[in-house]
Amino acid sequence: MKKFVSLCLVLASTASIADEGMWQPHQLPNISSKLVDAGLKLNPSSLTDLTGFPMGAIVSLGGCTASFVSDKGLVATNHHCVYGSVQYNSTEDNNLLKNGFLAKSFQEELPATPGSRIYVTEKITPVTDIIQAALTSEMSGSERFNSIDLSSKSLVAECESDEKYRCSVVNFHGGLEYYLFKQLTIRDVRLVHAPASSVGKYGGDIDNWMWPRHTGDYGFYRAYVGKDGQPADYSVDNVPYEPKHHLKVNKSSVDENDYIMVLGYPGRTNRYRTAQEVENQFTWTYPIAKAYREEIINLIHNNSAPGSDVRIKYESTLAGLANYAKNYGSMIESYNKGTTLSRKQALEAELSQWINANKSRQAKYGDALKGLNTLIRQDQQSQARDLILAYMNYSKMLSTANRLYRLSLENKKPNVERKRGYQERDIAGFEQSMKAVNRRFDAQMDETILLAMFKHYVQLPKTQRLASLDKFFSLDKGYDEQKLKTKLAKMYKATELTKQETRLAWMKETSSDFETSNDPFIQLAVETYAERKHIEEAGEELSGNIQAFRPKYMEALIAYFNAKDLPVYADANSTLRVTYGNVKGYSPQDGLVASPFTTLEGIVRKDTGIAPFDAPKKQLALIKDKKYGEYAKKELGSVPVNFLGTLDITGGNSGSPTLNDKAEFVGLVFDGVYESIIGDWDYEPKLNRSIHVDIKYMLWVMEHVDGATNLIEEMDIVE
Repeated sequence: MKKFVSLCLVLASTASIADEGMWQPHQLPNISSKLVDAGLKLNPSSLTDLTGFPMGAIVSLGGCTASFVSDKGLVATNHHCVYGSVQYNSTEDNNLLKNGFLAKSFQEELPATPGSRIYVTEKITPVTDIIQAALTSEMSGSERFNSIDLSSKSLVAECESDEKYRCSVVNFHGGLEYYLFKQLTIRDVRLVHAPASSVGKYGGDIDNWMWPRHTGDYGFYRAYVGKDGQPADYSVDNVPYEPKHHLKVNKSSVDENDYIMVLGYPGRTNRYRTAQEVENQFTWTYPIAKAYREEIINLIHNNSAPGSDVRIKYESTLAGLANYAKNYGSMIESYNKGTTLSRKQALEAELSQWINANKSRQAKYGDALKGLNTLIRQDQQSQARDLILAYMNYSKMLSTANRLYRLSLENKKPNVERKRGYQERDIAGFEQSMKAVNRRFDAQMDETILLAMFKHYVQLPKTQRLASLDKFFSLDKGYDEQKLKTKLAKMYKATELTKQETRLAWMKETSSDFETSNDPFIQLAVETYAERKHIEEAGEELSGNIQAFRPKYMEALIAYFNAKDLPVYADANSTLRVTYGNVKGYSPQDGLVASPFTTLEGIVRKDTGIAPFDAPKKQLALIKDKKYGEYAKKELGSVPVNFLGTLDITGGNSGSPTLNDKAEFVGLVFDGVYESIIGDWDYEPKLNRSIHVDIKYMLWVMEHVDGATNLIEEMDIVE
């Protein structure tokens, strides 16, 4: 592939900022000198072998990263990545979130949340030529969108002829390149150990994104397979998976300035977005989305008591809402204080000047930025409607009814023509999501959230609202909150979708059955479907048109960066990446210097006995008596808890193993500092810092607080 080769040549000469970049494995030989200079002892080329060591030990959880740390399928990740499974297995009488969980034997391990998966990437194949071969410049936006979608699904279907694999086609640089990812999919995932939230979430939302930090953000799953060693659905007869590779645990941890790297699946960055997109995101999208999230958080807090069954059901939802609400607020603050927009505008001016200085470049790229921005403005016209409709889906009844009816319609089509999420490959996960509803749902809370979101919906201009939705709730006659509240109360009382057996039964029904149903939420799904489908199709038309301009813009930007000897790496997109750097403190503001380590004593100084600063009494007593065991760090005179690194990370990296210069496990990355939150959009090397759980703290808590000695004995511990 000529385009792929030329891009690699660009990458070979553009890693000028030492720690910036989330690098694809195949790129690492091109930046080998930078890796060696930073301190890597391994041959960088060894990191390109996905089935070798250490890549073969790195897995995705479908939103978080994890790694095998034993030959019996033991998987280490963050506490907040196993949090949903802890919550799923908790009740008011047996609150595992509060008390923690430890299985002392395989038999005591608990099923993870339904639908939990462990994905092991085994092969990455470039497929740009195949995707682009079917495209023409004369295509409409929807034709282009559907062509890319059909080609992708065909490649995936062929790849998944072996049912033990899950495959996906992912675009890079806005569609300039496409790759086919093939992942072994382990379907039986079990919860092994999670410390109490007073360790795993110590500091809670107050300390989130902050330094100094004292959070034991770790937890363990185990992968299970059938007796034949192949992936299988949950069964008591299944056995622990034996991976080809697992990480050794180095209990010596790291020192200041040591080389570290993180291998993982970062979610999404937007460093190549246009100035117009940046300005809209920070001045409109983030403020509105933050407000919606905070409103739902307050509704849950005000309508459920801590430790109650209702609160436990919504703890995982709360954690996700709070994390991103704080993230958005910090993003906005950093944006307003910084120069992100002005530098982005300056870059585009320089890019345009560079393009226009050469006739061939002008002919090739001249309309790229202007055409892209025109389409982006078109997309922004409906963003208020699209955002509130998305947040209305926090109602489980609304989203469940919509999904079930859509499934009945998609089932009429040949499998390859069905929308993503409704193909035969998706049915097992769909069913498990239907089973999981009740563990994260309360009818009164669901109704309260939906009513609150309707108050925002009715503020939209009538041209932006759904006539069918207005008619169903009589909103076309004016907004009457009491009437709407009465209508919703009747719907929640009458619906049968609150029952698991009912939801599962509807998965097998035809669209005609839905259209004659008396269930009010199903009636709502049927009545509004045509308009929702129209919105979806308009979005696909626009997306297809953008796909004609974004790759051209990115090709121009990459060529310009190459000419300037600036770093070129693809934005994060939940695919396997490597990021590297060193253990290092930073200066968050004039006159302040943050050291790279925190210690056990910091836990005591923060502790108030009230959540989120309510460390276990046993832990506090151990710290008071300086019972460090073998995990004290001489230079600190205590056990290190968390440490800072210069690594370039984002969401999705959560749970990624932090490795030393020999690819030994020395901790888990779980957060970034407040000043680096804007790193999803704008990298600042002086302030960008990642936060890691130190392996010494993990092992100390496991041994001395929780008694998880069985897991310590299972892992390969080295010094």
